[in-house]
Amino acid sequence: MGKWAVVYSSVTGNTELVARRISAAAGDADIFTAEDMPTDLSLYDVVAIGYWLRRGGPDPQMRRCLPQVQNARVVLFQTHGAEPGSEHAVTAYARAAYLLGEGCEILGTFGCQGKINPALIAKRQNAAPDDPHGGAEAAKRWQKAATHPDEADLAAVDEFVANIKRKLSRLR
Repeated sequence: MGKWAVVYSSVTGNTELVARRISAAAGDADIFTAEDMPTDLSLYDVVAIGYWLRRGGPDPQMRRCLPQVQNARVVLFQTHGAEPGSEHAVTAYARAAYLLGEGCEILGTFGCQGKINPALIAKRQNAAPDDPHGGAEAAKRWQKAATHPDEADLAAVDEFVANIKRKLSRLR
């Protein structure tokens, strides 16, 4: 099904865990941190790019890497503290896609919740009650996110990669 490059940025380990699962499910894959991303990705049939969310988009490190990915078939994956399918999570894919270099084709997207950096939670615990990043509702979301990625999320990664492989077989 072709060789994959899996490139990720991770602070809490969430995105790294998903990246490693994507790499295993893809089979023939090389995995790189964002710092070690090769400048030439032309050897790969698929470039899977993973990041954590910051301010509604890819983290700063991945924001610098995305423009370097050019003329590639791309899979975007992200981990976040937001609810899956929320506007925040969905809009982040568009922000990542916008940053990609020329000639990229997005084959698919995958996202799941993940634990939030404890330093960020500490900072937001004193937010005003009407702040969407603070208050009781946010605290509930933080607790739920702390249990992810879980086994169901990782099984969904396997299914996602299998679907991308099927799509690739039809595109050839």
